[in-house]
Amino acid sequence: QVQLMETGGGLVQAGGSLRLSCAASGNIGSVNAMGWYRQAPGKQRELVARIFITGPTYYADSVKDRFTIFKDNADYTVYLGMNNLKAEDTAVYYCNVRDPYYEYWGQGTQVTVST
Repeated sequence: QVQLMETGGGLVQAGGSLRLSCAASGNIGSVNAMGWYRQAPGKQRELVARIFITGPTYYADSVKDRFTIFKDNADYTVYLGMNNLKAEDTAVYYCNVRDPYYEYWGQGTQVTVST
């Protein structure tokens, strides 16, 4: 089992910045990817960004050049830096961690962007 602890999120004005973090613990030896999804009211959960343990990253088109995903090499903590936030970024953000057998989800953290 892998446990995830998310921090960050909150209320910010449009154009502002926030940073989310997610610390993984437990049976993390086989983790091969960490990432962030989000779900806005009435919409499906979507992948925002992912980083593979080997280094490559993926970003949804809607957040490219505004969001940055990075990982602490000392431990299994993944961060999502969010700049130039827009109203459409308002959602619950979920940390997601994968190993070859399963995927694990954080409890979710609310990000609200006001205009």
